[in-house]
Amino acid sequence: MSFSASVLTLYPEMFPGALGVSLAGRALEAGTWSLEAIQIRDFASDRHRTVDDTPAGGGAGMVMRADVLAKAIDHSSPPGDPRPRLLMSPRGKPLTQVRVRELAAGPGVVIVCGRFEGVDQRVIDARGLEEVSIGDFILSGGEPAALVLLDAVVRLLPGVMGNTVSGDEESFENGLLEHPHYTRPQEFEGRQIPEVLISGNHRKIAAWRRAESERLTKERRPDLLAAQPLVK
Repeated sequence: MSFSASVLTLYPEMFPGALGVSLAGRALEAGTWSLEAIQIRDFASDRHRTVDDTPAGGGAGMVMRADVLAKAIDHSSPPGDPRPRLLMSPRGKPLTQVRVRELAAGPGVVIVCGRFEGVDQRVIDARGLEEVSIGDFILSGGEPAALVLLDAVVRLLPGVMGNTVSGDEESFENGLLEHPHYTRPQEFEGRQIPEVLISGNHRKIAAWRRAESERLTKERRPDLLAAQPLVK
């Protein structure tokens, strides 16, 4: 059974976008996963296909309507659909590699892409939407965030990466940032590949990579390092 992604959006033309090329694109073509972009406006009941309205209590901007969005969700994810329902939102729980792996191990996802000032809270509660954030910044809509999430998930599906162990030492897989990488030529503009990496001593190489990961994590993400056992 392939991984199935349904994306609810006001801009279905944004998909597959970058997901149609490289690893994700080849896997999409091969049927390893499937992608359906659903136009939310198709579920509006008026002739103008209205999907938003002014916020209750006043304020700037517009809010996506619960009734229209609920119809779109029910169409895409009927009773019995085991796929989690996600809402890309800056107030959501930060996306982590652990959550990405959980999603990749499942049957797929239903992703709601918000727009305007946000989504009526009642549909979030009524349809059990899991709010997910890709960072502490604001986008014009949830579509770019959905593309990011799907790219992170699809690359972990069986057979997508040529070498199944190539992701084992990547950033966040072991709680640390990834160590530096080098390749030929051995010298570049006076800079040499660290000697330990061409020594052939795999134990020393592993220790060097671990130490470099810890160094980079301490400099850039000390919050991650706090939970890691240090190499003696």
